[in-house]
Amino acid sequence: MSTVRRTPAPPPGDLRDMPKFPTNAKKELRNTQLRKNLRHATTTIREKRANVVAELPHWEQLRQAGEAIKNRTLRHLDDYLLQLEESLTRNGAIVHWAADAAEANQIVIDVARAKGVDEVVKVKSMATQEIDLNEALEKAGIAAWETDLAELIVQLGHDRPSHILVPAIHRNRSEVREIFTEEMGRYGTPPPPGLTDDPAMLAGAARVHLREKFLRAKVAVSGANFAVADSGTLVVVESEGNGRMCLTLPETLISIVGIEKTVPTFADLEVFLQLLPRSSTAERMNPYTSMWSGVREGDGPQEVHVVLVDNGRTDVLADEVGRQALRCIRCSACLNICPVYERVGGHAYGSVYPGPIGAILTPQLRGTASPVDASLPFASSLCGACYEVCPVRINIPEVLVHLRNKVVESHGPSVEGTIMKAGGWVMGDGRRLALVQKGSELAGRVLPGEVIGPLPGPAAGWTGARDLPVPPAETFRDWWVKQGRDKPGRGEKEDPR
Repeated sequence: MSTVRRTPAPPPGDLRDMPKFPTNAKKELRNTQLRKNLRHATTTIREKRANVVAELPHWEQLRQAGEAIKNRTLRHLDDYLLQLEESLTRNGAIVHWAADAAEANQIVIDVARAKGVDEVVKVKSMATQEIDLNEALEKAGIAAWETDLAELIVQLGHDRPSHILVPAIHRNRSEVREIFTEEMGRYGTPPPPGLTDDPAMLAGAARVHLREKFLRAKVAVSGANFAVADSGTLVVVESEGNGRMCLTLPETLISIVGIEKTVPTFADLEVFLQLLPRSSTAERMNPYTSMWSGVREGDGPQEVHVVLVDNGRTDVLADEVGRQALRCIRCSACLNICPVYERVGGHAYGSVYPGPIGAILTPQLRGTASPVDASLPFASSLCGACYEVCPVRINIPEVLVHLRNKVVESHGPSVEGTIMKAGGWVMGDGRRLALVQKGSELAGRVLPGEVIGPLPGPAAGWTGARDLPVPPAETFRDWWVKQGRDKPGRGEKEDPR
């Protein structure tokens, strides 16, 4: 059977060209099926997570250990990266450094062309989504087949992922069946006749569809959950086994790794392999934990390339408050607990990193020049639930407030800021305050009623939704004098001032 060597295209356009978050959110809120799908999925995941976390009496100590390991790594990241490169090279891997997405994509394209292939199979990877690798490969005439079940659903549906862990969380079983029925046969083995929305049948159809791609692929692309500096070991944790197939069958493996995925020692994995599965899939242990350290003759890929990607991470590292976002281990616990995400889904964020972590990571990686990026720090109620469940204790609310301040400052002086500065100047001197209070007394006597109506111009946004009381006709200072309280009482000493 001939197979179309062209992957299903996602919706066109750059995510940064999307409208700002409030506009996207209003659109998604009108999708009642989406809200039903999200509510069911996130409720189920977070309840299971709570149960497996409660089994560990030392869970908080594990969180603190994960935070400490990540903080130490980020403080000395330059040293650990050099150690990682040395270890990987010693193990027979070829290490590449990529400053941005364009460099990383070109490295993968060059390796694929050198191998003479027109297709690659892929392990689910947030880093490759971040750099738009699939789109870059498509332009170069190379098909990139997603092998994770949820990623396959998204790819065949000409869609975009909406969740870090479960990219197709916005789809239900009936929608998946429709996608498989209409699209699967165009890109390989079609689904069996009479396909239903039974999960086992859907998984079986995906298994057969992917089998031919696994067996003929010469090049695979992966990410990595962790990269161990002292041993040169890369780690991928997954639930389906598709990752294991990609990591072992092809002759050439290319791993795209964000530089923040580095951990110092192999022993550090003990902490994260307890934190990650419980926080992500609500499991005590991932069904598949794959580790590889370079090349072993006759065992697995015989050529291993590791692309260490910056793509804005050193800029994030320079921010003392914002850098904690680089501790993220991509578990998605913050998405599953977030009341905002549960109602609007991941597409509203205009980023491959949706939810609370995306609201602090994306604006730092991409900047806040676009409307959607500038709006992301405000896509939160600041309830703090994300901080409570984060396995590495990222204080997301703190970073959100920090980034909000930076966004406001980047737009120049604001009306609110100007008013606050004027208020500070007035209250900084008693005589200036007394003079202003005299003016407020006059306004209180002249203005009718008890409330000032909505004001025009820049003040309309504030007074249109709030009551602005008329200033009192008498200030507290004058009332105090009338009560004779401006003289020292019995037993009190007069202020020499």
